[in-house]
Amino acid sequence: MRVGVTYPQTELGGDPGAIRAYGQRVEELGYTHILAYDHVVGADPEVHTGWDRAYDVHTTFSEPLVMFGYLAAVTQTVELVTGVIILPQRQTVLVAKQAAEVDLLSSGRLRLGVGVGWNAVEFEALRTGFHQPR
Repeated sequence: MRVGVTYPQTELGGDPGAIRAYGQRVEELGYTHILAYDHVVGADPEVHTGWDRAYDVHTTFSEPLVMFGYLAAVTQTVELVTGVIILPQRQTVLVAKQAAEVDLLSSGRLRLGVGVGWNAVEFEALRTGFHQPR
């Protein structure tokens, strides 16, 4: 059985020392992987009244591939796992190149998940239609 942890996106606030300490401690404790979720932007509660999710525009969310590049340098064995990278919000070829680079720099420790996302607010913020065909 493989047991991993979910990266505490909203709790660490993007502090590099906290990210390093978290990754290294997860590895020391023997967990097999760190999973990080992806959100490009959060909803502005002043614009989207009634927003009741755990994060919004004021919440720090680390960019998984960039953060994993950092964690690849400060860890040795822990696998770096994305939840769903919201592919329609990014250039597909760039994501492929970034993922390949993280996998290379981590000696094959990246596990990549991609999908279309569920949050219409994120698509609105990037000026693209959520229901628009791709």
